[in-house]
Amino acid sequence: MDATGDVEGAAKRVQVRFVTKLQPPFKVPNTSIAIPSNLTRLGLSALVNNLLKAVNADWIAEPFDFLIDGELVRMSLEQFLLAKGISAEKILEIEYIKAVAPRRQEEPSLHDDWVSAVSGSNPGFILTGCYDGLGRIWKEGVICTHILEGHEGAITSVCVVNPKGSENISSKVVATASKDRTLRLWKFDADELMNYPTKIKAFKVLSGNNASVQSVAAQASGDMICSGSWDSRISLWRTNELGEEGDVVSTKKRKVNNTAEDSQLEGDAVSTLVGHSQTVTSVVWPQNETIYSASWDHSVRRWDVESGQDTFNMFCGKALNCLDVGGEGSALIAAGGSDPILRVWDPRKPGSLAPVFQFSSHTSWISACKWHSKSWFHLLSASYDGKLMLWDLRTAWPLAVIESHNDKVLSADWWKDNSVISGGADSKLWSQLCGES
Repeated sequence: MDATGDVEGAAKRVQVRFVTKLQPPFKVPNTSIAIPSNLTRLGLSALVNNLLKAVNADWIAEPFDFLIDGELVRMSLEQFLLAKGISAEKILEIEYIKAVAPRRQEEPSLHDDWVSAVSGSNPGFILTGCYDGLGRIWKEGVICTHILEGHEGAITSVCVVNPKGSENISSKVVATASKDRTLRLWKFDADELMNYPTKIKAFKVLSGNNASVQSVAAQASGDMICSGSWDSRISLWRTNELGEEGDVVSTKKRKVNNTAEDSQLEGDAVSTLVGHSQTVTSVVWPQNETIYSASWDHSVRRWDVESGQDTFNMFCGKALNCLDVGGEGSALIAAGGSDPILRVWDPRKPGSLAPVFQFSSHTSWISACKWHSKSWFHLLSASYDGKLMLWDLRTAWPLAVIESHNDKVLSADWWKDNSVISGGADSKLWSQLCGES
């Protein structure tokens, strides 16, 4: 069988067989075909779509990526085979997968100041934090339904507290961290019908930090949150609405125009993790018993929650701004900071603290990084260069470069598994629909 596509007939040809782990109707016939060796990813994608169209007249074209020996193809076939020393004399097996690439961009949601924090961990809404001191809930990413009012300084970090499996419960709890040295917990009904936007007050204020709180993350169970702050400490806090032993809680009632408002709880940290020597810029809490942290002291640490001791301490030589844990076995550590390089470590590899991957396409400091929750390979980064980049561990080049912002990108996350959200110094929240792998 011969397949020419739209490529000049003079090009050299190679015999290939396309294979996939995708289910029907994504499977092409299992036969070898001759194709031009100068085809790139786009040409290969067009070819596979033509093959699928030939067996299914209703087929709608999809973008695909291609793997040879487990590595993504990011050059022409001829260049790839030459670079990898692969013979073109035998039938070449090429695996195709759904591409992860930008498809559609929504209009931005405007804020009054820098959008310093975003969370897309709940598929029903986006949570943002802003330098105007307000948190905001965006239903479907476009309608601001709730304004979280009460902080006296810029919000630096946000997270959704509800435990996994509670996506269908309308009552939601979220946390915000601020330069005003406090964290606040907020409760709202995501399905409540009301006049938007509605201003709400925090039901609990967590205080006791000596400096700005830079990061907040929730325990998977939703029972606690942890925070990293400018005073080099990591603090653990309970999220309950009732006081428990060891949780110093007081209740305040505020009066507005001589009318008492709802009670507001106050809580102190139940424990503190000490070890960093400079600002703790990022914390994540992937398992109930383990916390990871990154700091301007150039270190990444892993903490045992019960003992309060760090069980892994790695220095990378750069002040770090962001951290996430995911990938294969949910064990890979990605971090970025005061240079343009996104680094990935595997702490399971004994005797070496060298990164297992380094991605260097950004041109300024990296401000955010986030693993895809359902993929071992896909990673998102944001930078002060105004760009977001989608990465796949199987290639050194970014899958996509998103240039929605016209200023520094300060925060980014995945949303609904198929979208990327980001906030920046241009005071905009952007949502970008992407393909799935």
